[in-house]
Amino acid sequence: MQSNTGPIFSGERYLPLYRVLAEHGARHWAERLPQQLEAAFAKGRHGDLPKWRQVLDSLPVAQPSTTSLNAAVVQIGCADDRDEATGKQLQDRLLALHPWRKGPYNLFGIAIDSEWRSDWKWQRLQAHIAPLTNRLVLDIGCGNGYHCWRMLGQGAKTVLGIDPTLLSVMQFQTVRHFYGDAPIHVLPLAVEELPESLRLFDTVFSMGVFYHRRSPIDHLLELRDCLRPGGELILETLIIDARHGQLLLPEGRYAKMRNVWFIPSCATLLGWLKRCGFRNARVVDVTATTPDEQRSTPWMRFQSLSDFLDPDDPDLTVEGLPAPVRAVFIANS
Repeated sequence: MQSNTGPIFSGERYLPLYRVLAEHGARHWAERLPQQLEAAFAKGRHGDLPKWRQVLDSLPVAQPSTTSLNAAVVQIGCADDRDEATGKQLQDRLLALHPWRKGPYNLFGIAIDSEWRSDWKWQRLQAHIAPLTNRLVLDIGCGNGYHCWRMLGQGAKTVLGIDPTLLSVMQFQTVRHFYGDAPIHVLPLAVEELPESLRLFDTVFSMGVFYHRRSPIDHLLELRDCLRPGGELILETLIIDARHGQLLLPEGRYAKMRNVWFIPSCATLLGWLKRCGFRNARVVDVTATTPDEQRSTPWMRFQSLSDFLDPDDPDLTVEGLPAPVRAVFIANS
């Protein structure tokens, strides 16, 4: 595969995506999307954007002898594909995009040990979802696109990730630079920037986003509007055990996070899904998050989960609230 060394924002880079949107009845969005992207990548959007652009513009060119999207580590190339100087240059460029929240990746023998072992989440849900072969897939709040690559590895026709964090988009573009052309894109957009009543995607993922939204019902309706009739939603979120009540509303921070607005019980969220018109809603996994899954590493040197838990009782956050437990819900539109 040839490395994609074109600019991050260019008409040619996104032409395949525009064509897919138009072919599937979303021409109105395909016509509007170039202006959205131009605004998202505009100078002044983020103070570090020029630095990140410089990192991407200076990435070395390397030809991968192997790629793997179906193992825990998303791998592109191996150490034998580059010399020592290129490896040092590449590691410096990758570290300049710190912090890496999602992964793990291995690029030409350089292991990116991200904060999250995102492969664990994928292992918990992959056996329960409808096959992704030939599907149009949307991943909302995708971060740097780790799960998008796993979705592509499962045969998706096109994978579109959205995340308003520009650094995450730059990390994705770095990985894509080395992988080469593929039907996968990560756009610097929030879910509210998608057209209303899109009804486009066969599968929609919303993982680690729900509790950050101020209105749970509005977000569920946004997710429903992204799905074609009969499409599948995979929703992963924080939940509380029913013995703690039906809904937790943190008064201030939760695990030091300011923007956690609510944490429902499984029964509460199943009721919300039904109320919003979803069918066949079910819980397929409930797992406590541990410091083995979310932790500080040389690729994410800030505080992580162990700093957010009560040092005397790991079942509580530092605020005295129930420690993080996550559930995966699946439903149909």
